[in-house]
Amino acid sequence: MRTGCGRSWTTFLAICDYAPPDAPPEVLHRDDDLLIVVKPEGLLSVPGKAPELADCLETRLRAADPQVLLVHRLDRDTSGIMVFARNRAAQRHLGLQFEKRYVTKRYVALVAGAMAEPGGTVTLPMMADWPNRPRQMVHEDGRRAVTRWQRLAVDGDVTRVALWPETGRSHQLRVHLLALGHPILGDQLYGTRAAARMMLHAEELGLRHPTGGAVLSFRAPCPF
Repeated sequence: MRTGCGRSWTTFLAICDYAPPDAPPEVLHRDDDLLIVVKPEGLLSVPGKAPELADCLETRLRAADPQVLLVHRLDRDTSGIMVFARNRAAQRHLGLQFEKRYVTKRYVALVAGAMAEPGGTVTLPMMADWPNRPRQMVHEDGRRAVTRWQRLAVDGDVTRVALWPETGRSHQLRVHLLALGHPILGDQLYGTRAAARMMLHAEELGLRHPTGGAVLSFRAPCPF
């Protein structure tokens, strides 16, 4: 379905709902090859399809440092650590680390319901839910998707959980938690309970430096 101005309803609603924060991102590390920052919740990683969605983390960083190159993304409503390269060689090296799953990532989420089990691994394949894009879904014909999880604390009918994605499918953590019966609080696509924001944060990230191979670890404490 399209609006009278020719835009899809998905794009139209995204524009109406987009009010990114003004505060500059926190810089965790900068050198000749790397820029590691903390993306705030509510800010796109890359520009959207409409001109009204041009404001994003990548654009803001490039305004201050034209050398910045994208390596990976976080969903708009997810906060946490993002990696950017500062030259093409570093971008290729870092991209390969993500592709080969050498990069380690730990997320924290608040989910609906008290999780009974202490932890586990979700191995449900995923694919795009084409009639309902941008939604993704579990499907036997989808691509391999693996998420390890651990219960951290239970407070009434809310559980704090740590998540380690072993693959990088779109919306993977959100869909896998939904499949467990514990959607992320504040998730407007997959959740059932409102919250001040989507309660998902990329708290820790580890990789090898593209020059020299030193192991680097970064942490941005969960804000909720």
